[in-house]
Amino acid sequence: MKKRIISFILAVSVAAMTAGCGLVGGPDAAKDRGVQTASEEKDVYKIGICQQMEHQALDSATKGFQDALIEKLGEEKVEFDYQNAQGEQTNCASIATKFVNSNVDLIMANATTSLQACAAATAEIPIVGTSVTDYVTAGVVESNEAPGRNVTGTSDLAPVDKQIELLLELVPDAKKAGILYCSSEANSVYQAEKAEEALKAENIEVERYTVADSNDIQQVVTKMSGSCDVIYIPTDNTIANNMEGVKNITVPAGIPVICGEENMCAVGGLATLSISYYNIGYNAGLMAYEILVNGKNPADMPIEYADEVTVKYNADVAAALGMKMPEDMIAIEREE
Repeated sequence: MKKRIISFILAVSVAAMTAGCGLVGGPDAAKDRGVQTASEEKDVYKIGICQQMEHQALDSATKGFQDALIEKLGEEKVEFDYQNAQGEQTNCASIATKFVNSNVDLIMANATTSLQACAAATAEIPIVGTSVTDYVTAGVVESNEAPGRNVTGTSDLAPVDKQIELLLELVPDAKKAGILYCSSEANSVYQAEKAEEALKAENIEVERYTVADSNDIQQVVTKMSGSCDVIYIPTDNTIANNMEGVKNITVPAGIPVICGEENMCAVGGLATLSISYYNIGYNAGLMAYEILVNGKNPADMPIEYADEVTVKYNADVAAALGMKMPEDMIAIEREE
């Protein structure tokens, strides 16, 4: 009898130890840490979307992301919690905290400030970014090739040097170029530095002009229009949201504006060499699918870049400036 009791106690102890080990490194542990494993099947995947602000480029990226996941999972198996931060950093932080408390399966962060807020809020929930120029500059990954954290995503970086080549082709007599961007957007600073290098390499005088927020734009653009022959604006969310105001100053002053992306150009620029924001959002959705369903680790997923760029121009602005555009350039089709 004593031997049977001892055997029973030993069996229970071994079972308890085995269960304990499962909590350390097995599938249950992954689930507890919010990590999806390849073998898990979920009825509905809950996705939090934090979009920095509302403008056409970011809206297109969000649409692409949602379309990709709906196509891969089926509409009935994915639930999106879309939140717009209205351009406020504090709102981004609050939204990120809400997603963490709701224990969403994955967060999509659209634009740099929202990505920084989400990365600060959790080191466990997978985060896929989009509409972000350089993830290292944003401070959310160890490298773009091997993120090393719970963050990966797609970049909206278009070749800045090619954009400057476009600027010089359209305004060959330019003596001074101005670069306009918001000083609080880290990725705009990155692009501005690249643009300045490219312009100086062509012996063009260049000056950077910054705004702290949208309230500064009118004054700064008016100053630029009085001293610059041409203006370059990178993919900057603050300026993108105020391109109508930029156009209302630069067009009457006869100053061409080269933009970092198509939607900005469609509102108030002359020309752009742009990527598709819908496409980078769609590709971010495919990355999210790999994480959710196939158990991919964001830390091992390199940042992805757009593989196509197009040269387009705003026909209305070109006409207002009295400029004849090259025949091989495509006019932007305006939505009615």
